[in-house]
Amino acid sequence: MEKDMPGELPEKPNFAAIEAAAAHSAGRRTYIMALIGNLTYSWSNNESMFIYVLMLLMGTDQAVAAIVFATLNTTRARIELIERLAKIKIAEKPVAKELARIISRFNDLTRLRNEFNHCLYRVNEQGEITHTQSIRVHEVADGLQFGVVREMDDARLAEISEAIGKMTKLNRDIWSFLPSLQQYLASGVRASGGEEATKGGKKNGA
Repeated sequence: MEKDMPGELPEKPNFAAIEAAAAHSAGRRTYIMALIGNLTYSWSNNESMFIYVLMLLMGTDQAVAAIVFATLNTTRARIELIERLAKIKIAEKPVAKELARIISRFNDLTRLRNEFNHCLYRVNEQGEITHTQSIRVHEVADGLQFGVVREMDDARLAEISEAIGKMTKLNRDIWSFLPSLQQYLASGVRASGGEEATKGGKKNGA
């Protein structure tokens, strides 16, 4: 029985030639790197703001909230914990809706951040970053496709720049929301689901 032959490796790039030509595209490449760095920086700052949201929902201090936050080692798990706590702690619809809007905006921006943090970057013979390729496998009509390829054109750079602006706005909005959340939770009003869970806990413990 014949064994399947492995795929052919791509031709090794001419690194010396690329490095020699790269000086001419240094300005645009630096600009792209700066945008991606700013995108990651802004996203990380926004993610860390949820430590304060978690602190308020748990009724604890920042150190404990940070430990819980860091122990959950994915962003999705951290957001899910906040959403579940909100369901039993927040009865006031305006407060709940504002938190949901903040989380939704953050999740939308996370998708773009993940796109640039988890991809391959294609470089041409002049050292220019021309495309990104996702490292995710996608299902297509006739099978599977490894990684969607997108051009790193001016429209794409404008998309990153716009996202950075949205992240800055989100950061300010979270800071504005935190005192409202703190004031609401200090009032002692709980969601009906939280009251039922407490009663159920007492009954089960009796």
